[in-house]
Amino acid sequence: MEKSENMPQSRERKDYELLLRKRGTFEYAAYCPQLNYIIKGKEHAEVKDKMEQYINDYIEQLAAKA
Repeated sequence: MEKSENMPQSRERKDYELLLRKRGTFEYAAYCPQLNYIIKGKEHAEVKDKMEQYINDYIEQLAAKA
């Protein structure tokens, strides 16, 4: 994850949306618009958990740099 001037600086999880999409039978995606990041996979829980982890890692990096 690269820090950019346009990236959010909030350390509050509630400030990051997690959008989930199902397309077809085995095609899922999770998207966080604030981080402009998408994860694709074959299971709902897989993409949701990976995006939650990505968001949490981002917030931890912000906290470590503060």
